[in-house]
Amino acid sequence: MAKTNSFATFLIIGPTCFFLGILFSSFPYDYHVLWSTPPDREPYFQILENHLKFIHASPPIISRILHIAIGTGLLGFITKLYKPSEANMLFDGASLVLYMAGITVYITNIVKGLKVVAAGLYGQAELVEGESIASGGLDSEDYVSREDTLRVFAASNTILALVLVGVLVLQAGQWYAQRKEEAEIAEMDRMAEEKKKAGKKKQ
Repeated sequence: MAKTNSFATFLIIGPTCFFLGILFSSFPYDYHVLWSTPPDREPYFQILENHLKFIHASPPIISRILHIAIGTGLLGFITKLYKPSEANMLFDGASLVLYMAGITVYITNIVKGLKVVAAGLYGQAELVEGESIASGGLDSEDYVSREDTLRVFAASNTILALVLVGVLVLQAGQWYAQRKEEAEIAEMDRMAEEKKKAGKKKQ
């Protein structure tokens, strides 16, 4: 059972670290868009936009590998939560919630953002040909600008990174709790054995 849990933990930690690596490689593109305040942000918006268009145009095998990695993580959670113990329900249950939250962010923000950027159709509604926001074709409150769309994408990467770090922290917490429990059980067994030996000597 311990070997099964160790392998299932590997199935969770492996994809999680893989996704964090992808997000880290995107951080240089997101940094100036979201975190810094350079005098002119337009070049950085353009760089991020070009990067996202390149990712969207990548071969299908790239997205398939990504989805296989996502499925591998889910397989690890299913394996660990099959006939779960109390510790598994606490740590793995919370980890699964965070993992599913990450998948939700990926589907609703990142995938959708890639499609919007690749198509260049910024905003929540399409303008009729010849119309503009200024001419009254679309309320400014309903329009999401190019800059805001790219900021949301960068923020989604940050949120996803925090969620995945939370998964790693919970898995590390579970490992520590299990080792602590095993050490306490071993200490109790040792003390019980010493008491037995002491009792035999008295006899």
